Amino acid sequence: MFRGNHPTRVDEKGRLKLPVDHKRTVEKLYGNDFFITSRDGKLVEIWPMKEWERIETELADLPASAAKKKFVETTNYYGQVVEFDGQGRLLIPQILREDSEMASVDVAVIGMQKYLAVNLDARHRERMKADPVTDADVEQIGIKGL
Repeated sequence: MFRGNHPTRVDEKGRLKLPVDHKRTVEKLYGNDFFITSRDGKLVEIWPMKEWERIETELADLPASAAKKKFVETTNYYGQVVEFDGQGRLLIPQILREDSEMASVDVAVIGMQKYLAVNLDARHRERMKADPVTDADVEQIGIKGL
């Protein structure tokens, strides 16, 4: 399970070196193959192939709909299968790198349980300030004692 925020930097060529804690999780639970994509062109999602294949299986079983088509089209437009290079880095696909403005920047690599979310650190901080977690949000989640 991926958890926590591990700030790092995407280099000028769009390569992300996975932070050590996340790399350990990958080595323990998953292989070296990932599907890197986005739903909006801003937030990069790094899915271990094992987890992404589960999503694809569920999608295949769903009836056709405009929402399904939009999701599949967008995630495939931005998405590519990527594996670690010799130095343990992942290359963010060029189209996604351009739209998300992720080259030579500081990023937050946030554990989202089954995948990693990568966002410009400044953009992520601004989003959290504009839309903080409220008591109503916590109540809606419905976990006792949270």
